Amino acid sequence: MALSPAIMKTYGRIDIAFSYGKGSYLFSEDGKKYLDYATGIAVNSFGHSHPRLVEVLKDQSSKLWHVSNLYRIPEQEKVAQKLVDNSCADQVFFCNSGAEATEGAVKVARKHAWAKNQKERTEIICATGAFHGRTLAMLAANDRPMFREGFGPKVPGFSHVEWGDIKSLESKLNDKVAAILVEPVQGEGGARKAPSGYLKEIEKLAKRYGCLLISDEVQIGMGRSGTLFAYQQEGIEPDIIALAKGLGGGFPVGAVMAKSEVGDSMVPGTHGSTFGGNPLAMRSAEVVIDLLLENGFLENLQQKIKYLDDRIEKLIKNSTKIFVKRKGKGFLRGIELSEKIPVGDFSNLARENGLLLVGAAENTIRILPPLNTSFDEIDFAINVFEKISSSIEV
Repeated sequence: MALSPAIMKTYGRIDIAFSYGKGSYLFSEDGKKYLDYATGIAVNSFGHSHPRLVEVLKDQSSKLWHVSNLYRIPEQEKVAQKLVDNSCADQVFFCNSGAEATEGAVKVARKHAWAKNQKERTEIICATGAFHGRTLAMLAANDRPMFREGFGPKVPGFSHVEWGDIKSLESKLNDKVAAILVEPVQGEGGARKAPSGYLKEIEKLAKRYGCLLISDEVQIGMGRSGTLFAYQQEGIEPDIIALAKGLGGGFPVGAVMAKSEVGDSMVPGTHGSTFGGNPLAMRSAEVVIDLLLENGFLENLQQKIKYLDDRIEKLIKNSTKIFVKRKGKGFLRGIELSEKIPVGDFSNLARENGLLLVGAAENTIRILPPLNTSFDEIDFAINVFEKISSSIEV
């Protein structure tokens, strides 16, 4: 079926429409069942129609959907406190998306410098391969010139250094830098995990040069790394954290988290969001946090992550002509494919076999399971990889 002409053509859409989802599965209009290891690009943390998410949204929808941030929102206060209690942050600002969260994080960093009378500290250093969203400012933060084409002058104040190269970063640091913005795992950039010790070295440099460290956890945060936040595995404490995607379990919600000495610069009138932190979004986010923090959940998730990793390693060992290497971290996994097999073609073959995946840069196929997926579902996914590899001639 052709796409409706009423829809702006900003996406290269696949001609499938889903009628409902249950657990780790999506069901198309023609009744076909798919294991959803794309999860709306790391959004559906607990799959589809999770009973506790359904229950709270039904309950809240009968009470109150939206109220302006001109008033107290108790649901917002509860979620903020849970995020603060389980992180290095002291304050939270709620928004609606990842791009809003990363752009909000940049605003906080620049305002902090301004409040300290360091008004020339406006530069944000990013890494090659970075993806931080699609607003005009975040297009400048991205390392994707093709995304900026046709949208006028590049927003100033952003520069890039070589991913994983500390010397490259230090050469750019000076008294004009407000913050270093980095993803612990570059999702869109090819499921690239930060090299061992890289984030710790960035933190040291940020302190030495008087700038802030922003951890972009929009895709890897909220359990996807195996811990609540990815930075927690690196022995660091970022000054600002950007969250979204999995935070609402499928409901749009983002957050900017900051330490108090940084966040205190954001006084009334400096930032805002009409819909950010509304009661419906907050009830969803509260359930996601509670599920992640339930006794034993993260430990069980780490076992599944190890199981997936072991299966991927065996897969690569047995199919070296097709699968080049394992990438990423936790349940933001990637497999780099042979250059002879375009990632789009592989994704199409997986879909034909009932498995939904997501492509990324560097000819990498991303595997983004729901955090509550089963061992049997992991086996099914890897079996599809094996089936495809045995059917391809290279």
